[in-house]
Amino acid sequence: MIPNISYRSFEDLNKAILQSLHKFSHDVDLIVGVPRSGMLPANLLALYLNKPYTDIDSFIDGRTYGCGDRGNFINNSNEKKIIVIDDSVCTGKALTKVKSKITKANLGSKYNFTYSAVFATKESKDKVDIFCEIVELPRFFQWNLFHHPFFLANAFCDIDGVLCPNPPIDDDGEQYINYIKNAPKLYTPTVEIDTLISCRLEKYRTITEEWLKQNGIKYKHLILLNLPT
Repeated sequence: MIPNISYRSFEDLNKAILQSLHKFSHDVDLIVGVPRSGMLPANLLALYLNKPYTDIDSFIDGRTYGCGDRGNFINNSNEKKIIVIDDSVCTGKALTKVKSKITKANLGSKYNFTYSAVFATKESKDKVDIFCEIVELPRFFQWNLFHHPFFLANAFCDIDGVLCPNPPIDDDGEQYINYIKNAPKLYTPTVEIDTLISCRLEKYRTITEEWLKQNGIKYKHLILLNLPT
């Protein structure tokens, strides 16, 4: 039996943080995100609390993004209360790596760390001090969908409207051919997709394969519509 799969979008991420904003201390000095998925909630939380934020490696190096100063870093030597946040916690491996980095940098005694995640499971929620929502496995997030090895390795994926925009014209003629040859790319999956399936005609296989190769999209199978027009 195929299990139910939980899915969370960017909108869901934002909503979960807003609904749990009361759980986070408002007198915190700095928000630290766990790259790279944790930078999304770190940015949102920093904006809502009006606090500076940074990633874990920049924090260890003493660099913090300043509030209101785009692209500028400020010195974080005066910051004592730190919220470390990731998008999710499951096994706790990512969190363990972060804590190890902090220990190696001898920062454990200098700062008061609060560890948090937006999404947790019932079994992993005690691995963090704060979580926003319980989302059990299996689960997929919009920001990681095209980088998930298990999902894409077992997925059927459309081309038009997913990997590139839908063709603005479908006349099976010169304009259509010119578009699918030069279609702008929407997403770049970083892992191999099992099967690409499309209503493009079989006679456009070569054009489609060339576009996929030029755009670095890896796949095992390509199924097209085997009709004359």
